Amino acid sequence: MRLFLTAAVAAFAVTPLAADDHAGDLGEVLASDLRVDDRARDQYRNPEETLAFFGVEPTMTVAEYGPGGGWYTRVLAPYISPAGKYIAFEQDSDGGTYRDRAQEARAKGWTERFTASVSEMEGVNGDNVTAFEIDEMPEELAGTVDRVLIFRSMHGLNIGNAADTVLKAARVMLKDDGLVGVVQHRAPEGASYDDYGARQRGYMRKQDVVAIFEANGFELAGESEVNANPNDPANWEGGVWTLPPVLRYGDQDRDRYIAIGESDRMTLLFKKAD
Repeated sequence: MRLFLTAAVAAFAVTPLAADDHAGDLGEVLASDLRVDDRARDQYRNPEETLAFFGVEPTMTVAEYGPGGGWYTRVLAPYISPAGKYIAFEQDSDGGTYRDRAQEARAKGWTERFTASVSEMEGVNGDNVTAFEIDEMPEELAGTVDRVLIFRSMHGLNIGNAADTVLKAARVMLKDDGLVGVVQHRAPEGASYDDYGARQRGYMRKQDVVAIFEANGFELAGESEVNANPNDPANWEGGVWTLPPVLRYGDQDRDRYIAIGESDRMTLLFKKAD
């Protein structure tokens, strides 16, 4: 595993912890019955090593953007909520487009539904679980968050022109020494923007991710190859969804895609720029 940390991060006193430093509580969470259906993906998503690189501690206040299906939520909430605070946040549902009123009502009831379901998870302290949409971020949250985590979502934010809104909110909620951890499907070396920026493949070029963060007051503080997959050429006509877990083409070449595994991913750490 290759790690890169700038001198600025070292001076920032946020040197990532070795995975062994998280043995115990996190190990128990990863082995819990709550994650029986999730563990097959650990070999691709490397939660213990990833959270260690991000310097996530169980006493921190940690915010996860767009938890979606909840794979990382089922790691973070039981790990963080007993002694720290777990927060989930999403974009403003008022800005969405819906096929019918039922879908709209479901989207707008997300915060209450999510908080209730997470609070019922094994090992979770519901008093330390919060969910909100960006436009309803509590004022008292400003400057209190240790880590904001964005897993495999930057491509959607980029295509939807929502990255600036999300990163501005992240900067507001973060402490001065807070960090943003990003895991994102990675475009091949030398890829063109026309093919991997303007076109929706799910993969992004590292320089484009860094540029988006820099435009919103952040700078790259470190990177890791912990979630790299050299077997993924990242050039699929059907985009990243060709590979597991989506398997866009069903049984067509299924064994080939399963043998490759999940996507090649960059793992980046950002701090507030001066």
